[in-house]
Amino acid sequence: MAETSPQGARKIILSGNRPTGRLHWGNYTGALENWVRLQDQYDCYFMVADWHVLTTALDRAELIGHHSREMFLDWLGAGLDPEKSVLFIQSEVKEHAELYLILGMLITMGRLERNPTFKEQVKDLDLGGEISYGHLGYPVLQAADILVYKAHAVPVGEDQLPHLELTREMARKFNRLFGELFPEPEPLVTRFARFPGTDGKRMSKSLGNTIEISATPDEIREKIRPAFTDPARLRRSDPGHPEVCAVYTWYQKFLPEQEALTAEECRSAARGCVDCKKILAEGVIEYFAPLRERRAAYESDPGKLDEIISHGCEQARKVARGTMEDVHRIMGIG
Repeated sequence: MAETSPQGARKIILSGNRPTGRLHWGNYTGALENWVRLQDQYDCYFMVADWHVLTTALDRAELIGHHSREMFLDWLGAGLDPEKSVLFIQSEVKEHAELYLILGMLITMGRLERNPTFKEQVKDLDLGGEISYGHLGYPVLQAADILVYKAHAVPVGEDQLPHLELTREMARKFNRLFGELFPEPEPLVTRFARFPGTDGKRMSKSLGNTIEISATPDEIREKIRPAFTDPARLRRSDPGHPEVCAVYTWYQKFLPEQEALTAEECRSAARGCVDCKKILAEGVIEYFAPLRERRAAYESDPGKLDEIISHGCEQARKVARGTMEDVHRIMGIG
C-alpha cells in the first residue's frame, strides 16, 4: 500500500495465511488470487500468521521462519505488490498480542466452545480433552489481528465465517462499553472457497492431496496423473459425470475456455480421463508459468526479500501502534 494514500480514502482489508509450507491451489483459489485483485480496490494488510501456527504445530516452531519466507515468495510470485499492500509477519507486531489480551475479557469460554469451526478441529485432530488455551482462543487472536488495523472487510473461506462473526461480536461489545472505535468487518467470500484436492476431498496439507502453486511442470504432471475422477466411470467407453470430478473443477478454474468442450466430451465418452488429465496438466503449467518466474526472481535476491519484509512489518507496526493508542485513550488505561 502506497504510504501516500490519504487516510480513509479506501476501506481497509486484513487477511493472512498460516506459514505451514508452500501454498497450494486451494490457497490460491480460496484467497491469494482474490487478494491480488483486492489490492487495487482496498487498503490491504496481508499477514503471515506465524503465532497461529503454534496452536497446532508448537513442536515444529523451528520451521516457521523458513515457511514464512516461502510464503512471502509465493505471495510476491502470485502478484501481491508491496507498493500497493502491506505485507508483514504477525509476530513482528506485538500490538496484536496486547489487543488479544483485552479482547479475551469480552468473550466467554462457552461462546468459544460453541464455535463450529473449533468443534470440527477438535474432531478432525482427535484432540479429545487435550485442548490448549491458545487453541480455544484462536478466534480471539484472529479478532485482534483484524481489529488492530480497523479493517472493514476480511476475505475468507466459508469455514472462517464463524470466526469472523466472533470478531464482529467482540467489536460490538468493545464499542458498546467504551465508545465507537472498531468497524464490524464484513466477509468477502470467494467462489472457490472449498477447492478439491487430488483425492476429490477439500485440498489440504493435512490430507496430503495438494498441488503447490510453485510446483515445477514435472511435479504438476506427476500430481495430476493419479488424481480423482468420476468413480462411476470404470471403462474408457463409459459416459462420465464431470460434476463429480475434481479434474473438471480444475478445468473450470484454470482452463475455463475449455470447460464446455471438456464436459461434453466427458459425458459422451469422446475423451478419456487420461487424455483429459494430460490436456489439463499442460494448461495449468502455462497458467502458473508467470508466477514461477516472478517467484524465482525474488528467490534469487534474498536481500531484496529481507527489505520487503522489514518495510512491511514497520508499516504494520505504525498503524497498530496508532490503534492501541486509541484503545488506551478510550479505555483510560495503558
